[in-house]
Amino acid sequence: MKILHTSDWHIGRTFHTHSTVGHLRLVLDGLVDVVRSHQIDVVAVAGDVFDSAVPSAESYTVLSGALRALRDAGATVVMTSGNHDSAARLGFQSEWAGLAGIHVVTRHDQYREPIVVTDAHGPVRFYGIPYLEPALIRHHHPDVELRTHEQVLGFAMQQVRDDIAAYGGRSVVLSHCFAAGVNASDVERDISAGGLDLVPASVFDGPDYVALGHIHGRSTLSERVRYSGAPLHYSFSEAGKPRGGWLVELDADGLAGVNWIDLPIPRPLSVIIGELDQLLTDDAHAGVEGNWVSAILTDQVRPLDAMRKLQARFPYCVALDHRPAIVVDERSISYAERIKAQTDPDIVASFLELVRNGVGPSEFERRLVAEVLATVHTPTDEGVE
Repeated sequence: MKILHTSDWHIGRTFHTHSTVGHLRLVLDGLVDVVRSHQIDVVAVAGDVFDSAVPSAESYTVLSGALRALRDAGATVVMTSGNHDSAARLGFQSEWAGLAGIHVVTRHDQYREPIVVTDAHGPVRFYGIPYLEPALIRHHHPDVELRTHEQVLGFAMQQVRDDIAAYGGRSVVLSHCFAAGVNASDVERDISAGGLDLVPASVFDGPDYVALGHIHGRSTLSERVRYSGAPLHYSFSEAGKPRGGWLVELDADGLAGVNWIDLPIPRPLSVIIGELDQLLTDDAHAGVEGNWVSAILTDQVRPLDAMRKLQARFPYCVALDHRPAIVVDERSISYAERIKAQTDPDIVASFLELVRNGVGPSEFERRLVAEVLATVHTPTDEGVE
């Protein structure tokens, strides 16, 4: 059996206020091409299908089109809800979708009802564990301590292992969580505080393969426990990371192999660093002019109208940060202490150094300040008695 592990589609998400729907459609079309060309039997989507608990009508259209195309390409779909999804909305009419080979797992205890897909070697049991918030499900099991994600998933996985032991055969688990041992990018939203969301990989002992979601970069916790990451880049912290999914193959005895399959990247991400004039003229940046661009300016003084100038060369420059190369250490004394007993020109010069990150007035500015101060301190005729 061939399984394509994907997750974190985040349909409806924006990228620095820009819609990602068009790009996501291209990537999902690429996913369908992979299913068709590799003759995938099952597509496993491990949570965060939507980006919002209240998806737009367009988001539903994107999802419907993708699921229809995956089924037309010959794959069964097993999908779980993530922390961004509304379980009720994503799971609406899931009973009828299941009859068409699209299995959407959103109920908190639905992992007790594995989806069985059969190949030439017999059945494979797919256990979908939707995102389980401890505070929202512990009342269902008052006799069990369920205060952390580790406890909740440990409780669920024990029932999964009991079912595997009872029926035997091959098995796959889908789960949306933050497993210990991987580094999250800045795009993953915390799903609890104080580390209570961390789940050791050992919790998932037992199944032949565990398809994880929530982390947006691919990651391998063990040969049989992996994150596929998101199909699109949703943050500049993900720049350079591959986008795709895991092609998982099961033979008669269990896991036979796992290989990475790349998906198209409609518009790559690039971070460029330097002074504004250099970024606007250096031929070294010609190759990223059509990319999403985050510019880090190292000019000592923040340039005026920098974003407009950058966008003239980089139309998709969407982020701008100012990090001057030289920064004055101002931790030792306050501004008031620095200007005490200084002359007026010295105070102006100190102020300019403060707001310019250590760059004081030029010779022209010094002369201009001196002229203005001389005018201010010269008595007018009305002031002469």
